[in-house]
Amino acid sequence: MSFSTTTISDLPDVILSNIIAAISNTRSRNAASLVSRKWLFLDRSTRTSLTLRGNARDLFMLPSCFRPVTHLDLSLLSPWGHPLLSGGPAALFAQLLSQMFPNVLSLVIYSRNPNAIRVLAPHWPLIRQIKLVRWHQRPVVGPGDDISPVFENCRELVDLDLSSFYCWTDDVPIVLRSYPLSASRLTCLNLMNPAITDGFKGDEVEEITKCCPNLKKFYIVCLFNPSYVGFVGDETLGLIPVNCPKLSVLCLADPLALVNARAGPETQGFSGEDASVTVSTLIEMFSGLPLLEEFMFDVSHNVRDSGPALEILNSKCLKLKCLKIGNFHGISMPVESKLDGVALCQRLESLSIRNVADLTDMGLIAIARGCSKLSKFEVQGCKNITGRGMRTFVCILSRTLVEVKISCCMNLGAKSSLKALEPIQGRIRKLHIDCIWDDLDELDDLHEIETENDFDDELGNKRKKQKLDFDLNDFSNGFQEKTWEKLEHLSLWFPVGELLTPLVSSGLENCPNLEEIFIKIEGDCRFLPKPAHREFGLTSLALYPKLSKMKLDCCDTIGYAHTAPSGHMDLSLWERFYLFGIGDLSLIELDYWPPQDKDVNQRSLSLPAAGLLQGCLMLRKLFIHGTAHEHFLMFLLRIPNLRDVQLREDYYPAPENDMSTEMRADSCSRFEDALNRRQIED
Repeated sequence: MSFSTTTISDLPDVILSNIIAAISNTRSRNAASLVSRKWLFLDRSTRTSLTLRGNARDLFMLPSCFRPVTHLDLSLLSPWGHPLLSGGPAALFAQLLSQMFPNVLSLVIYSRNPNAIRVLAPHWPLIRQIKLVRWHQRPVVGPGDDISPVFENCRELVDLDLSSFYCWTDDVPIVLRSYPLSASRLTCLNLMNPAITDGFKGDEVEEITKCCPNLKKFYIVCLFNPSYVGFVGDETLGLIPVNCPKLSVLCLADPLALVNARAGPETQGFSGEDASVTVSTLIEMFSGLPLLEEFMFDVSHNVRDSGPALEILNSKCLKLKCLKIGNFHGISMPVESKLDGVALCQRLESLSIRNVADLTDMGLIAIARGCSKLSKFEVQGCKNITGRGMRTFVCILSRTLVEVKISCCMNLGAKSSLKALEPIQGRIRKLHIDCIWDDLDELDDLHEIETENDFDDELGNKRKKQKLDFDLNDFSNGFQEKTWEKLEHLSLWFPVGELLTPLVSSGLENCPNLEEIFIKIEGDCRFLPKPAHREFGLTSLALYPKLSKMKLDCCDTIGYAHTAPSGHMDLSLWERFYLFGIGDLSLIELDYWPPQDKDVNQRSLSLPAAGLLQGCLMLRKLFIHGTAHEHFLMFLLRIPNLRDVQLREDYYPAPENDMSTEMRADSCSRFEDALNRRQIED
């Protein structure tokens, strides 16, 4: 009697290659390629995207087996941020890259100066997408000279991304005007750069849109402040649909909106000045953009009575799925259950609102009734909404909502936010809350919420009264007994000095599938006393069994990098406070932004921080978004399975002085050599 054994390798190559291509995790895919020569070949032949992380000096280590790659990222080559393709080997390196990756159509490169793109671009004449990265100061070159090599050599370019490339605002229109044919081919232009602190002026926006009439996606940071000369106002906004009528994605933002500036808790959501943007201009703009699918407009100045404009947005832009607005007031003002404003945008799947001063619980509930397809909702700086309104909101959208952000809302601290989200805690996948440890006093009297839902369906008009009976303090309703079983990503904001420890007891005890956590700490610790507790509380996160990735961002924690005044702690002691206990977590990947001293532009890893990080024994990837002394880096060699470490000064302005061992290329190279010499068990 014979037995036949069929394995997955017996599948047709076409099906097997699709299975391998669907593996998103890089390490899992690398493991799959080791199964057999057939699997290795299928893996290499289906790789279309690759990021190189080696040292640019090690030309012999360039891989030759990824020829099908079409997207190549060179922005993270080591040492990070140093000029690429400088000196003698420039032409040789460019030639080798073109031979190893002959099919590149999309390129990301750190362009410290124009030489890199000038040398590389001729080797890939069919390139269609380019992203330039630069956080260092602009070199002393003529206007537009560090962007012009892109248009000189890439005649098929359709997508240009300068969102992480520091330049002057007048560089862009000068280049586009100098290469009109290439500019007219562009379908995507991203100028949403947080390093441009003032934004593009009105005449520059007009010139850019005039040079690029075929744009389908346009992202730009604009000067909306009416007290500045050349601000963006009605005239400029009215010309955007005239110059670029094919837009499907339009994102306009004030620089303050990009840095996520938080309104003070005592404010009521109104900014100091009104924007020079009228409702009639918004209606005209929306009427001229019928193909719009995604729209972002955050001006950081008041746009009052915007409801009628948002109603036109719904009736004229029939493909709109994503809407982000900031400092728009009057977006939802229902009267006798009649929907208005943004609540009429029934096709929306993603909605983000920021600093809406007059949004109340009734307005929020009306949005839920009208926008019944929402799967993503973000609310920030809305002072008048409460836990009652938010709970009713999520109840109405309980079948669709999977991603929620609640930030800087006076009546929604951590505990009240989590209480309000209990109806969807079994569905939600991504969550952000502010960790301000409020109490539930303002929710104690909440026993019954009644809302009247009026809706029209295809069969006619019906009135339906829905009674939602919930007691936020009654654990018998069943919500508290459920786990956050689908929660995979958790984002938390902390004011400096606040503890993480109460998080678990506030309602997040049971998150069996939580894989990634992002912690943002913000505030000025120079005038704070020494914390009463020894540690921030990272040890408490050991409760989550699948937690393997963390981003700990202290870059907006301001303090003294050197000797602090008597009675205060310097930044090294604050780092010890925040990192204490991190070794108790089974982290595999860690991104860490050290706190900074703005007076000396220093964001550096301290000795206590290096000592605590070396205790993360499971760590494989560590990215420090700042600088570090060479001898502090050597502490990290004690982490047994650490494979990938990099210092990234990806903030503006990145420090220029290479004389310090914190930034010297030779220091980074010596550490990398020591890291690569080690034997890794797996």
